[in-house]
Amino acid sequence: MSIRVASSIVLLLLAGSAVAQGRTDYGKDLRFAVDELGTQCRELIELKDIDWRKATAPLLAESRKVKTDAEHMVLLQRLLARLHDGHAELRPLEKGKDVRAEWPDRSAGPGLFLCRAQGRLFVKNAWGDAKAAGLEPGMEIVKVDDQPAAKWFERRVTTLCDLLSFSTPQQAFFFACHQGLADAPGTRVAFELRDADGQSKKRTLTWGKANQTPFGPAFPPPGLTSTKDLHFGRTAQGFGYVHVRRCKEDVVAQLDEALATLEGFPGLILDFRGNSGGGFDHDAFFGRFLARGKTWRGGGGEYRSAGDHPYAGPLVVIVDATVRSAGETAAGMFQEDGRAFSIGESATAGMSSQKTTIELPSGLFALYVSIASNKARFQGGKGIEGIGVIPMEIVEFDAADLAQERDTLIARAEALFADWPKEKVRYVPEEMGWAKPGK
Repeated sequence: MSIRVASSIVLLLLAGSAVAQGRTDYGKDLRFAVDELGTQCRELIELKDIDWRKATAPLLAESRKVKTDAEHMVLLQRLLARLHDGHAELRPLEKGKDVRAEWPDRSAGPGLFLCRAQGRLFVKNAWGDAKAAGLEPGMEIVKVDDQPAAKWFERRVTTLCDLLSFSTPQQAFFFACHQGLADAPGTRVAFELRDADGQSKKRTLTWGKANQTPFGPAFPPPGLTSTKDLHFGRTAQGFGYVHVRRCKEDVVAQLDEALATLEGFPGLILDFRGNSGGGFDHDAFFGRFLARGKTWRGGGGEYRSAGDHPYAGPLVVIVDATVRSAGETAAGMFQEDGRAFSIGESATAGMSSQKTTIELPSGLFALYVSIASNKARFQGGKGIEGIGVIPMEIVEFDAADLAQERDTLIARAEALFADWPKEKVRYVPEEMGWAKPGK
């Protein structure tokens, strides 16, 4: 069965609720939610240029037709999506803990990731059923179910954005390239592709068991060592490489382990792609990239060297819109405070914020939402929420690189070490006590 797109898809999939129905004024509840969100989230609504009255008017009209707690639950979820807030959540209260709605089944996947380059869609990775069907990295997606690929993908993003909350367009796009390809088991989709030699191919995929969560780099260096949240080693050219998958509380201790192993390299790549956030000591993390005994003053204050094996040499940070929340603050501080050069396919997800909880009069649900941006000093006072951390250089994947299972962004980072952009990075390694290996 082909993927069908309809803005009201979730309303056709509602299940009943174990809670007694018909006793709640759903319209009143939704009006309260719209008003409170409009007030408490005003700063971000204005930042994101959302016409709140226009965005919510259709949902207020739909609320008059709501008959069950489950329908109300879905409508509130769609309301949160209008905030463009990647952290927004609908949280059940005691009265609503047994409410159940049948959401779209997205438990299966095609076994592929996508990316965009020069305005066209390409296969970034293919595994499992997709690989078995002949899909390969670097193939251009020309048509999907006889629709132009761009049109099909745009409609899929629109459908996802009706129900799910995304802080920025780039977050929605990258989600659609990865997790957003998930669908119901047995979904069948016909692809028309063009390979690296320009030859057209047609393949039909059936959605099955596949993990659609993005790992991060398209093709990491081989032979990496892994801790709980890091993957580290060396690139083929001998540069240090650390992939920061999550920013959990003990990530600094894991970083110490990585740096102890990677001593004596002429440049280090800090890859945040796929980072799902967490919570960590920002200053202690930054301090691992300053020479022993040194301090560095950035826009957020003074950083001090920390750890037994700090690295003080040239540093390239890699990001894209799969980098969320604490991952954005971690990546962003190296750029903002002049320590590293940053590259990426796009800005980060733009979901880094301060939150509040709004309980609804019905007592069924609470709304957990963002009210202000984190790191307000970033990017000339614009912060991160609704914008993302914009890298210093945009680097798209090259289809020929993908066909050879070569990560274009890692290759670009290696090239930067050979021709370091001194005029763009305030930090000068040699002035901070770093000596290039071999000298």
